[in-house]
Amino acid sequence: MTRQGGPRMAVGGRRHFLKVAGVLAWATTRSTGNEHGGASKPRAAFIGIGGRGADNFSALQDRIRPVAFTDADEARAAKIRREWGDVPFYQDYRRMLEERGDEADIVVVSTPDHTHACVALAAIRLGKHVYCEKPLAHSIAEVRALTRAARARGVRTQMGNQGHSFDTIRMFCEWVWNGAIGTVREIHAWSQVVHSRVKQLDRLAERHAPPATLDWNVWLGPAPFRPYHPLYLPGAWRAWRPFGCGTIGDWVCHVVDPVFWALDLVGPETVRAEVTDEFDPAKHADTFPAGCHVEFWFAATPKRPSVTLHWYDGTRPPPRPDDLEPGRELPHIGAYVVGDKGTILYGSHGAESLRIIPEEKMKTFTQPPKTLPRVKDHYQDWLDAIREGRPAGSDFAYGGPLTELALLGMIAQMFPGQKLAWDAAAGRIVNHSQADALTRPPTPREGWPLDLG
Repeated sequence: MTRQGGPRMAVGGRRHFLKVAGVLAWATTRSTGNEHGGASKPRAAFIGIGGRGADNFSALQDRIRPVAFTDADEARAAKIRREWGDVPFYQDYRRMLEERGDEADIVVVSTPDHTHACVALAAIRLGKHVYCEKPLAHSIAEVRALTRAARARGVRTQMGNQGHSFDTIRMFCEWVWNGAIGTVREIHAWSQVVHSRVKQLDRLAERHAPPATLDWNVWLGPAPFRPYHPLYLPGAWRAWRPFGCGTIGDWVCHVVDPVFWALDLVGPETVRAEVTDEFDPAKHADTFPAGCHVEFWFAATPKRPSVTLHWYDGTRPPPRPDDLEPGRELPHIGAYVVGDKGTILYGSHGAESLRIIPEEKMKTFTQPPKTLPRVKDHYQDWLDAIREGRPAGSDFAYGGPLTELALLGMIAQMFPGQKLAWDAAAGRIVNHSQADALTRPPTPREGWPLDLG
């Protein structure tokens, strides 16, 4: 897989030179031993500081110096604003970047999926190192624009699939590469979380005024205008197609990550979805099916045979693996990987709860050597990557293709039963023009340019 190059300074004016020089000066400065102070900490701007953004700030606050907080909903930011009242707060990230962009070395993006690309692209084009929550973007064209922009500007990026920095995902790779279960040709991955609002679609005809604390225009960002509705937020936006990516977008970047890494599952050749009976794409295009089964087929490579990845979510459970002991339940979220000599079962993030099944086989299994470097945690891996001038573990060059799997499955849900042919090099679904159109975002609203370059 192509990885990002080293830091590169684009041609620009004196202001841009000073800005980039300041970022690189921090990136090459080591700690002076004062853990909670000093100039060695990067200056960080947080865009989307409620919800998941608050979690990201909590994990990073001892390692950074906050220079700005941003959230379209003042109420969601109330707690952090009370505790960090001396840090400037903005509802509009565009104004924040204009006024405070020079003060930030790094930007953490924790907004809803549909605004990841416009927010992260704006930060990258200012030369900022970016941490962006998963899935990386809301469309495949946006994913590729982010990857190109990060490479062109030489910034260090990380997608927020935290399990990629766990020890267990490295153990999983080492097991597979060492032949613990033989040759793998089949994977079953799932999440029984349901992000579907088919039964609430009729309520969208209601009219509600946005709360006084919410800037609805900013929250919508580049998405086509629609009236505010409390069904969309907070948090529930994941179940609405204009804003989120459903269960498949919410969980593939966690659950599929281990096999994506171990088997290099970049660019499936075909994808096909089956959805639960209540879902009619023509009537229910604003939301997602309550359950689905998506089949991804990957052609053979010089290092492995062809592989079929099965994804199940919501009310569509996976089949039980043959090696699972009677009476033993599968986890609510997880995967099992079938080889010709055995089966590995793991949980939701980074192959947590990693086991060979049945348990009798696990008891006699000899751990292979640890050949992959371990990292402290996902945030520190990113910060160290900036200092060391190397790619982070789940940088956009890695997280982008992983996100594309989820987005291809999301598109396939709209054309159930039809096998879609994917040309990864061209970034196109080549046998279905309507499906291919969904690889690109809708035309952005006036005033919200989404220049994908």
